[in-house]
Amino acid sequence: MELIVAKFGGTSIGNGERLKKAAQSVVNEYMKGNKIVVVVSAINKTTDELIKITDEAIGENITDRQMAEILSMGEMTSVRVFSSVIESLGVKSVYIDPFNESWPVITDSNLLDAKINFKETEDKSKDLLNILDQGIIPVVCGFLGKNSQGKITTLGRGGSDITAFLLGHCLGANEVVIVTDVYGVMSTDPRKIKSAKKLDKISVEEMRDLATHGAQVLHPHALKYKDPMISAKIISFEKGDLSDPGTVIVGPVEKDIMKCTYLNPNPISVIAIVGENLLIKPGLIATVTNILADNDINIFGISAGQNSITLFINKKHGLEAHRLLHELVISHKDLSSLSIGNEVAMITLISPDFIETPGIISEIANPLRKNNINIVEITSSQTAIVVFIDFEDGKKAYELIRRVIDDI
Repeated sequence: MELIVAKFGGTSIGNGERLKKAAQSVVNEYMKGNKIVVVVSAINKTTDELIKITDEAIGENITDRQMAEILSMGEMTSVRVFSSVIESLGVKSVYIDPFNESWPVITDSNLLDAKINFKETEDKSKDLLNILDQGIIPVVCGFLGKNSQGKITTLGRGGSDITAFLLGHCLGANEVVIVTDVYGVMSTDPRKIKSAKKLDKISVEEMRDLATHGAQVLHPHALKYKDPMISAKIISFEKGDLSDPGTVIVGPVEKDIMKCTYLNPNPISVIAIVGENLLIKPGLIATVTNILADNDINIFGISAGQNSITLFINKKHGLEAHRLLHELVISHKDLSSLSIGNEVAMITLISPDFIETPGIISEIANPLRKNNINIVEITSSQTAIVVFIDFEDGKKAYELIRRVIDDI
């Protein structure tokens, strides 16, 4: 017997036929002897319609409490319909919304972007285990929470994914299944490139980066709650089969892999190549990096400006890289000179919260400025920031930056 948390997105329950297929897939797993907790989103487009109507009718005068209660109606309708369909198929079910005494997801009082109180949620989730032990299938609202005063809160966009992984973690589930409108994670968007292929598996780290860079398959914040010991996969609603292999999400390797600060143990050499109008020279960066790749020299970072290309190389390869690139410079018409600078330290910061943390670069830079530590270079993506510091300041800068990240 396994415990499965199955989350159905709005498209996968978008009409009566899809609802019945989804409910039948749940019943089929139940009949195999498994315990199933269902998490559902609002039926297709419901939330968008509620937002549009509310905005047209009330505009900016609506309060956060009113908006949270209005938005909750999509999920509260879904659980009632889905639970009823399960019962029409001959299996006892109960819907769980924030007004139910067994409601599990407890949050703070930020009504429209609530943070989860993990300990209280873990304690309340035990009520679901009691329901499962009675042979009943609970259908739980995704996206919603409840604060300590009993007020409805929402988890923000993609909150149903968060609910599924959160409950999977709290219940000690064997598997979390995300049922959506795609067959799994693809090598790229199949609407843009027809030769795109489904991946059999993908790591949490890869999935997080895809999600934060625009892939709509899964909300990146949900992966904070992905337990490395719990299997997880993304499947399509079209097959109506929760045992479909889909794409398996592997990991994380470590429990805290989603948020870390790392000081590279080796000093880094900085090599700067200069010339005119380098940004409009097609293939120039590829020429530079290929020379290093052909000689097994790794690049830790690269930045390009109008008149320069800067490379960050492990110090032990710095002189060799300098020599190889000098040969390129003297033979290339668009390049004029290069230099190898002082040693620097490299500090890497990783957190899925960066994308929604306004001013994070300033928060990192401020303690360094106050301690007279110069930033040689800084690069960032939606989930990672890399800071290069004078080598002698590396350890002190690492401790200052780590405190900032720990507070996020």
